[in-house]
Amino acid sequence: MKFDILQTDKQTRARTGVIETAHGAIKTPIFMPVGTQATVKSVDQSFIENDVSAEIILANTYHLYLRPGTDIIRDAGGVHKFMSWKRPMLTDSGGYQVYSLSDRRKITEEGAKFASHIDGSRHLFTPENVIEIQRLIGADIIMAFDECTPYPCDYNYAKNSLGLTHRWLDRCIEAMQKTKGYYGYEQTFAPICQGSTYKDLRIQSAEYIASTDQAINAIGGLSVGEPHEDMYAMTAVCTDILPKEKPRYLMGVGLPENLIECVALGIDMFDCVLPTRNARHGLLYTWNGIINIKNEKWKNDHSIIDAESSSSLSLRYSKAYLRHLFQVKEVLAYQIASVHNLSFYLDLMKTIRSKIEEGTFYDWKNGILPQVKNRL
Repeated sequence: MKFDILQTDKQTRARTGVIETAHGAIKTPIFMPVGTQATVKSVDQSFIENDVSAEIILANTYHLYLRPGTDIIRDAGGVHKFMSWKRPMLTDSGGYQVYSLSDRRKITEEGAKFASHIDGSRHLFTPENVIEIQRLIGADIIMAFDECTPYPCDYNYAKNSLGLTHRWLDRCIEAMQKTKGYYGYEQTFAPICQGSTYKDLRIQSAEYIASTDQAINAIGGLSVGEPHEDMYAMTAVCTDILPKEKPRYLMGVGLPENLIECVALGIDMFDCVLPTRNARHGLLYTWNGIINIKNEKWKNDHSIIDAESSSSLSLRYSKAYLRHLFQVKEVLAYQIASVHNLSFYLDLMKTIRSKIEEGTFYDWKNGILPQVKNRL
């Protein structure tokens, strides 16, 4: 993997760049649609490629390990061929899913024992087998196995968890060095900075991760319920330390305003389920604010969904029609809304890149933030 920084903003830490992978280039800052189970929910890959113009999507190790299983993915020739996606892929290691199974898992030095949410079967994730699973899945960028702490989190628990995450990281790196990919192209490994909302732990973690000299670095354990101000503060602590010449990935974030603020703090990559999850509940993100398309006010509004969208679906269908689809529970509603929201997120990142290149990002940021948070 290669990362070139193209432009830096003079008033913030924002920058534009290009990440080169075996499956193509990624312009940064970038938002990655979440395709947890080798699909972005309710949306065909052709829409993700053409309407949304996504350059990279994310899938999840935990879910693909359970279903369909790595044997099937390997027989298909890797996840790209399995899901008919030719562009870059990233896999989350499953650490967050194990975290979310708090009543079904036990964490030890060896790894995390958990019960499947599907059938209750028992499994063990270790740093070593999580690397092997991700090798078999075949994503371009694969993540370290870590423990994601909850919020709020006791300081001593966060400190002990951080030590475990770092020891697991060492084992992940060793496993990467001892193994090779299955499909003839490079896979890039990314460690994850943890430490909850404690500044000293975040500093310790960022320094440790920087010392491992990996090609890309991630920040995890945020957007788990903490106030946005804490998220921004911890992100800034990490980007102060993580190498400037390497991409920085903020995991699981977030709302449009979070993306804008965190780009200003030096983040290059994001992912989040919110644009598709909220789409399925009728929440649409637009340049003028947030629309709840289920509201009565849109019942007889025959204007197109969003005149400023790059999505052909948003320019084709009316608000009244989309509301009708939600009212009668047609699955087409989920596709239109999901494509619209993902298109907005990718349009947002494209606009951010252009503002950084023009040298107007700082003023634009301050002007756009109230708009994207506005409820219409």
